[in-house]
Amino acid sequence: MGIFNRKTSTAGAATTTASAATTPAAVSPGLAALTGDYTIDPSHSSIGFVARHAMVTNVKGKFSDFTGSLYLDGDTPARSTATLDVTMESIETGSPDRDGHLKSADFFKTDEFPTMTFRSTSAEYVGGDDYRITGDLTILGTTKPLTIDLEFNGAAKDPFGNERVGFEGKAEISRSEWGLTWNAALETGGVLVSDKIKLNFDISAIKNV
Repeated sequence: MGIFNRKTSTAGAATTTASAATTPAAVSPGLAALTGDYTIDPSHSSIGFVARHAMVTNVKGKFSDFTGSLYLDGDTPARSTATLDVTMESIETGSPDRDGHLKSADFFKTDEFPTMTFRSTSAEYVGGDDYRITGDLTILGTTKPLTIDLEFNGAAKDPFGNERVGFEGKAEISRSEWGLTWNAALETGGVLVSDKIKLNFDISAIKNV
């Protein structure tokens, strides 16, 4: 079931004409029912990350305070958009000392930069239930493009009458591109914290009435 812009499949043989190759696949009529504005439900959503620590293990964390919205257009999927605002003070890794370090001037400088934001700029259909959304990610006042691979988990009405949609997403960033450069050298070689950070998203959003 497609939310975002569908691309024409290239699975056909070389006999496919140029005009056919540029014609978008038809959007399912059932998608029109999903059109509308949605608010992300933080109590049933999560935004997490994974960093390599000391070259040997992974440390997982999350942000517990965030807000966001979606606009889904079932008739013209390319018009769909997404926004996300994350409170950086809400970072949690299971270690108060580590959390304090991450909030400090070595990392997120949460006193000066309290919010991380994402604003989508484009979206596309990849195949099956897979999608890709690209937008501007701002951390420490620096804005860089971020592409998130998404899986659409479906749409349903919950027992309270809320119309919901669900997505799972993942992305990778090099934290140094956003000015997150603190590190410490290890005696055995390598560094304490990886530059590559994996981002994970589980999103449930409720359609606005």
